[in-house]
Amino acid sequence: MAWSRPSRQPPSTGLARSFLAAARARLPAEPGAIVPPPFAAQRGWRNAAVLVAVVDHGDDGGLILTQRTGHLSTHAGQIAFPGGKIDNTDPSAIACALREAEEEIGLDKSLVEVLGCLPVYATVTGFLVRPVVARVAPGYQIRVNAAEVEEVFEIPLSFLMSPANHRRDSVVHEGVARHFYRMPYAGRNIWGATAGIIRSLHDEVLG
Repeated sequence: MAWSRPSRQPPSTGLARSFLAAARARLPAEPGAIVPPPFAAQRGWRNAAVLVAVVDHGDDGGLILTQRTGHLSTHAGQIAFPGGKIDNTDPSAIACALREAEEEIGLDKSLVEVLGCLPVYATVTGFLVRPVVARVAPGYQIRVNAAEVEEVFEIPLSFLMSPANHRRDSVVHEGVARHFYRMPYAGRNIWGATAGIIRSLHDEVLG
């Protein structure tokens, strides 16, 4: 279990401030309508929310990501955003994302400014995910829930918002070709729903 800042800092770009301003201006305040997924119909869709947390370092930003522990029932060992299933007690998807971030990594809500929401993301594992985009003050502290999270780290926003780093891969599952994004960085493999949401972040804010 560990917490790490980016291993290398990109040159000053001023990206964080311009990106955060664009996110405030362009993203809707609430999640959009659920869109039927483009793959084979599944039963028992589960509603979820994640916090797409951009740490405001001024010149560049850092996106907070976690590596899930290996014993979890879904997405074990994968790189993910803080988040989880929407409970009946959650008043909204935004409330769920903030609650889950606090439970998983100890992120204090008082240091989080919600900027808006990305389109609902449907996963092949049966989740309808509502990504909540937020600015996080750089002085935040982490308290990792070891039962769910193996590691917490930041990836530079400038790297993730560059389409040149968005690789397209595919796999055949049950006779159907599925295409997905992959974003390798410093020995970490960001792929699947997490990479798809990052690509959506780029398209909605900078596209």
